[in-house]
Amino acid sequence: METVILVVIIAVVLLGAIGGLVVGGRRKKSLPAPPPSTTPDLTAPPAEPHVGDEAETPRDEERRTIEEVDLPVAEEPEAPAIEVPEPTAGRLVRLRARLSRSQNALGKGLLTLLSREHLDDDTWDEIEEILLTADVGVAPTQELVDGLRERVKVLGTRTPEELRGLLREELLKLVGTDVDRTVRTEPEGRKPGVVMVVGVNGTGKTTTTGKLARVLVADGRTVVLGAADTFRAAAADQLQTWGERVGAYTVRGPEGGDPASIAFDAVKEGKEMGVDVVLIDTAGRLHTKTGLMDELGKVKRVVEKQAPLDEVLLVLDATTGQNGLVQARVFAEVVDITGIVLTKLDGTAKGGIVVAVQRELGVPVKLIGLGEGADDLAPFEPEAFVDALIGD
Repeated sequence: METVILVVIIAVVLLGAIGGLVVGGRRKKSLPAPPPSTTPDLTAPPAEPHVGDEAETPRDEERRTIEEVDLPVAEEPEAPAIEVPEPTAGRLVRLRARLSRSQNALGKGLLTLLSREHLDDDTWDEIEEILLTADVGVAPTQELVDGLRERVKVLGTRTPEELRGLLREELLKLVGTDVDRTVRTEPEGRKPGVVMVVGVNGTGKTTTTGKLARVLVADGRTVVLGAADTFRAAAADQLQTWGERVGAYTVRGPEGGDPASIAFDAVKEGKEMGVDVVLIDTAGRLHTKTGLMDELGKVKRVVEKQAPLDEVLLVLDATTGQNGLVQARVFAEVVDITGIVLTKLDGTAKGGIVVAVQRELGVPVKLIGLGEGADDLAPFEPEAFVDALIGD
């Protein structure tokens, strides 16, 4: 048995040796030489389709450097055209028709009642009602009625012309003709005059400031605007647009910035530029941290470190009537109001508010707004106003 196993092992070893010799002999044979090298014919990929100029056969063109190429020059934005505002002299007379259309109820109503053949107590009660409805106020109404009753009793016979003249005289007494209604912008011995405009939002305060700039420019004055209403979105943009239209420079700061700082800078720049007037538009609503009135008081104090305030104009919406007097009282307690601007007198406003607000604050109405137009802010003229109230 052992002999058989030994024979098998020897056979396996011999077979392995013979196989190794065969493989080694094959490796020693030389490989056939490679064919002579030739450049292969390569087929270019199909060209991508081109459109327009790229579809043409390329041409040899002259190359230019970047310095030789004429690049387009960026055009500077055109400055807005400077407008020439309408002259202020007689502006209220020119706007009389607009005022009279909305105020005729007062004048015509009074003239109709006064033309009755017999003026009994009921008639005088109706006259009082018309005056009160027109926001004249209780005390001024009583004065007017007492004056009319006395004059009518003395006059006796009353023609339409006499009644009109009588009513005109009594209304002029109430409105006041001997009051200085000049907007003080020309302080003696210094420049600029400083005007602060106050009032709640919605009365047309920022618009009034812009229109007042037009009034001053129309009178030959130079103006700087201070956009100190930093709490109302786009208030500064609105004011700057008004200024650009008449060539007035606007000093502004970031939204939500310190109004007093902007007002201070506006007066400072106005002095450096040598302009005639600085107009400061102020905030008109309660802020989350500081009360409106405290903020106004601060603005006033800071401005006066640069120059005295010559005017503090309170803008009131005439359509609010007696409710506007509440606003007027609050503002008058914080800043010394020197004049009133009544806006929106061309709408549903009642002309008697002119009398009431003057009595309440003891300061005159100096400007009135009679429309949405850029030149619809007019210096207040008592005679023209009363004539518009009673009609032709």
